[in-house]
Amino acid sequence: MANELTNRFNNWMKQDDFFGNLGRSFFDFDNSVNRALKTDVKENDKAYAVQIDVPGIDKKDITIDYRDGVLSVSAKRDSFSDKSDDEGNVIASERSYGRFARQYSLPNVDENGIKATCDNGVLKLTLPKLAEEKVNGKHIEIE
Repeated sequence: MANELTNRFNNWMKQDDFFGNLGRSFFDFDNSVNRALKTDVKENDKAYAVQIDVPGIDKKDITIDYRDGVLSVSAKRDSFSDKSDDEGNVIASERSYGRFARQYSLPNVDENGIKATCDNGVLKLTLPKLAEEKVNGKHIEIE
């Protein structure tokens, strides 16, 4: 009897069951922006190298700005065509559309030297660093 109750409970709470996935989907905070704009950022003494996945997004639909030490990237995908069954029902749809945006704090960048290319669904940015770091403000000694 105890094994039967345990099996019923385990079957009820299986991962593919509604209740087994309820917590995962409800608390999945990483479901839109970060999934849409996966990013790698590398840094060396001379520059930052940023690679952002933008599959299916045309470069004319990508906006890049750099201001006050922050790189802002936004993109939009208007729509896409899903396959459906004979009755017009979508079998599965995981692709997303709409507006996506991310910001990256990358200080000490030579704004005039920033380069961007987009090839095979990957946006590549090179942000060269300034020779000397800009100092904003002044240190004040206590007398």
